[in-house]
Amino acid sequence: MKDFNSMTHSIVIDADREKVWKTLWEDETYRKWTAAFMEGSHAVSDWNEGSKILFKGPDNNGMVSMIAEKIEPELMTFRHLGVLKDGVEDTTSEEVKAWAGSREKYVLKDQDGHTHLEVVMDISPEYEQMFDEIWPKALLRVKELSEK
Repeated sequence: MKDFNSMTHSIVIDADREKVWKTLWEDETYRKWTAAFMEGSHAVSDWNEGSKILFKGPDNNGMVSMIAEKIEPELMTFRHLGVLKDGVEDTTSEEVKAWAGSREKYVLKDQDGHTHLEVVMDISPEYEQMFDEIWPKALLRVKELSEK
């Protein structure tokens, strides 16, 4: 795995952690907030720690990852393993090896009757600007959905 920077984005949400957790990981709301990254995004998993998770777009392409840590409703960490291209998993190519093992962590903390949601991810420098623009939009969607 090559060197990555750590990127952090956060938001305070006027809802309890359980509601924010459900908004993040239940299929209907997951699809709504991740549309900020790509319309039609969804995840396929049993959502158990140690399980594989496929982050898929409408074209059947995406990422192959695993749920490295899950403490409901406080923490979810994904370890990215490879890519999904035309429905085929690639975890061994040189392209994938360059970033395999990177992590994405979601931390939910109580904060004065609200929930502080923080997302920390390993990011390759060439993608920093793109994710710096998208994450605030995605987190605003999580906030809006959670506060309904």
